[in-house]
Amino acid sequence: MELSVVIVNYNTRDLLHDCLTSLEKQSGLQFEVIVVDNASVDGSAVMVREHFPNVRLLEQPRNQWFCGGNNIGIEAALGRYVLLLNPDTMVTGDALAQMVAFMDTYPDYVGVTAQMRYPDGTIQHTCSCVPTYCYLLLNHTPLGWLLPHVKRRLAARHWYAEWDRTTSKDVEVIPGSCTLMRREDIKLNDQLLLYFPEDDLSRRINGKRRFLASAVIMHYEKAATQSWLATRVYFQDMLRYVRVHHGITAATLLWLLTRPLLWGMWLKRTLSHW
Repeated sequence: MELSVVIVNYNTRDLLHDCLTSLEKQSGLQFEVIVVDNASVDGSAVMVREHFPNVRLLEQPRNQWFCGGNNIGIEAALGRYVLLLNPDTMVTGDALAQMVAFMDTYPDYVGVTAQMRYPDGTIQHTCSCVPTYCYLLLNHTPLGWLLPHVKRRLAARHWYAEWDRTTSKDVEVIPGSCTLMRREDIKLNDQLLLYFPEDDLSRRINGKRRFLASAVIMHYEKAATQSWLATRVYFQDMLRYVRVHHGITAATLLWLLTRPLLWGMWLKRTLSHW
């Protein structure tokens, strides 16, 4: 089998339905679809069983989060390649066949992703450089307020500010919402829950990665991560990521300096609910 598409779902039943429907329309290669349902309570699993009997449904008794859920799907995958795909996406044209063909044609690449667009057609600015420690400091601590010019310069480099995503390009990090790699390379870091797995993967698996502009996927983005819990997990995952790749001292300093921002966000949220 050429490809396994792994989708981790958490309470996004209707979006998942549209995603699986779009995958049914894909042709040009042999692939399987694996849905890992993270104990959804919105009827997602029932919907998959009733409407998509050919999908391999792996129901979890509790929320395994993004990284844990994807690793469960990867472990069950049979394809030469694995595509990690968010449930809030719709695959258009022959995007899957294009990405697999690229990897077959260029075996020196370790991964490929597609151009992702919002439902209104606007191109999303996905892909980035591996985040430097200075970038994380200036974007998540008061240091960014003190050094705004440095912060803007680092952000421009990090996000490839000169590139509009209408052309294909080699990049350092491809988004976890659409990552195609060889099955033996793609295992995620179980220490992370939801954020920074693609950055961690780029540090652990060296090699070229390609943004393929001709392959297009629609992405609603952040359908299941708009909550205070997700914000807390973001900061926790960032600290775990920094501890692994920059050391305990760097992680401790970042923890101390991020407290004002996180507490300010908490206070704003609390006041808005009064």
